[in-house]
Amino acid sequence: MAEILRLEHLEKSFGTHAVLRGVDLRVEKGEVLSVIGSSGSGKSTMLRCINLLETPTAGKIYFEGRDISAKDMDLCRYRARVGMVFQQFNLFGNMSVLANCVSPQTTVLGQKQRVAIARTLSMHPDVILFDEPTSALDPEMVGEVLDVMRRLAETGLTMIVVTHEMGFARDVSSRVLFMDEGVIAEDAAPEEIFQHPKQARTREFLARYLAR
Repeated sequence: MAEILRLEHLEKSFGTHAVLRGVDLRVEKGEVLSVIGSSGSGKSTMLRCINLLETPTAGKIYFEGRDISAKDMDLCRYRARVGMVFQQFNLFGNMSVLANCVSPQTTVLGQKQRVAIARTLSMHPDVILFDEPTSALDPEMVGEVLDVMRRLAETGLTMIVVTHEMGFARDVSSRVLFMDEGVIAEDAAPEEIFQHPKQARTREFLARYLAR
């Protein structure tokens, strides 16, 4: 397979707080990467840097061999080819805070997430970045959205998925990345990560998360 994305020594700081501390990553066309790790480990920030929603503090990002920070890079075209699906925390603007809290929104949010995926697909991207796309959904809607993502993976679309859905990471991914304190602490095939993790932090995370 040919390389489509490469991150070299990617760093991102917010003030004095370093969120990414030198991330190196190579992604080949057709791969499905699941990114797991504790909150605050840098997972979402990495995706936002790839899509240039955040400007890296240091390091390089290459798409099909081109530095995306180059002055002649067409960022609108790049973002069309590297689409992103976000977490959903939509509220109904014509309702009170209380009504929003008690309204059964989960089905609506599930539909909106599928629409968001369809909207991203309409741009015919080469890569889709998913930032915890099921985090606001109830279990039934989670299953439906994950099923859409599984079918996309089967088409050969390159996907990088930040997720807490360990079943998806284990069963659908080509590779699983475990992030910890702003770096990729472990990068391996799903069976290696879930059955024979090498790093103590990976083992601790999986033991805690899978025990829920």
